[in-house]
Amino acid sequence: MDLRTPLFGLVLAFGVPAAAFAQQCGGDFDAWRAGVEAEAAGQGVGQRGLSALNQARLDQNVLSRDRAQGVFTQTFREFASRMINDYRLTNGRANLQKYADTFARAESEFGVPGPVIASFWALETDFGAVQGDFSTLNALSTLAHDCRRPELFRPELIALLKLIDQGVVDAGVTGAWAGEIGQLQMLPTDYLEKGMDGDGDGRIDLKGSAPDAILTAAKAISTLGWEAGQPWLDEVRVPASLPWAETGLVSRLPRSEWSRLGVTARSGAPLPADGLSARLILPMGHRGPAFLAYDNFDIYLEWNQSLIYTLTAAHLAARLAGAPAFDPNQPEPGLEPEAIKRLQQKLADRGYDVGGIDGILGLNTRLAVRQEQLRLGLPADGWPTPVLLANL
Repeated sequence: MDLRTPLFGLVLAFGVPAAAFAQQCGGDFDAWRAGVEAEAAGQGVGQRGLSALNQARLDQNVLSRDRAQGVFTQTFREFASRMINDYRLTNGRANLQKYADTFARAESEFGVPGPVIASFWALETDFGAVQGDFSTLNALSTLAHDCRRPELFRPELIALLKLIDQGVVDAGVTGAWAGEIGQLQMLPTDYLEKGMDGDGDGRIDLKGSAPDAILTAAKAISTLGWEAGQPWLDEVRVPASLPWAETGLVSRLPRSEWSRLGVTARSGAPLPADGLSARLILPMGHRGPAFLAYDNFDIYLEWNQSLIYTLTAAHLAARLAGAPAFDPNQPEPGLEPEAIKRLQQKLADRGYDVGGIDGILGLNTRLAVRQEQLRLGLPADGWPTPVLLANL
């Protein structure tokens, strides 16, 4: 799915200081490409991979997509209702049966349940049907040359050249605009380092082989820290009054403490009185849907930093595992993107780092909203409302 921030690669790239690439982006493309060629050769890329690099071209459509990810202005209810549809639920369940042996192997070897993998498979490519038609070579060259995130994309470009050099993919391989390849949209570093032959044909084909894609995704998710046998997300009900400042991504409490505070299972049954750590996520405020997010939910946040996307993916996995559709409840009216921009500007004027005046309700904006809600005596749930905006 081309909305995703490709964080499998980002986890690897963070090990390289951004300063190391500060002078290795922008400028004359041919000169820049010569620098990449030298670096790739130094990492063992042979003539086939280096020749492919000479075919690379800049793609302005890639930069346009990178700058305009407006879907993140949607609310959780809007995004989840659109993305968790009958097609994905029906085909998700069918594929869990069709590839039952592969999913069983994935859970046995890596501890990742089938519904978790199937939910990403659904959201990323509709089970392989929509993998993207961007030239991966051009996409990664464009994003590595661009100075916005070269520390992420330059290593991915070199990993792609290694895949081409080894004959794993050809120079014309296509995928998403951000360089992800295959049915579960793996970046080249993950393809190179975590690729698995799931169907036993002696090659790793993440575009054409569902078993290869499933097992590779399971391995990648596992290496991010997935805890086998542990939950990831439960829908819950919350009382009318809570210490709202403890909700969201800012703190974790034992499940027994959430129970003591009046949080129950969606059915109204008491929560298990155990020490399992969880965060209470209120994507649309204290009157909207509510979820307990466990440690495994952190893996979703490493896949994609958008809370809206990650909650949707985690809830879709829960649906495929048998949970009902979430109860939207009756959230307070929120703000349209233009109003969120005005809110962000007011917050920035007060000294908050909101991560940009972009109309997107990201983590920084939610944290700033929470602080202002506390100051004004409003429920500190991180959900911006017209009342909050009027009082700033």
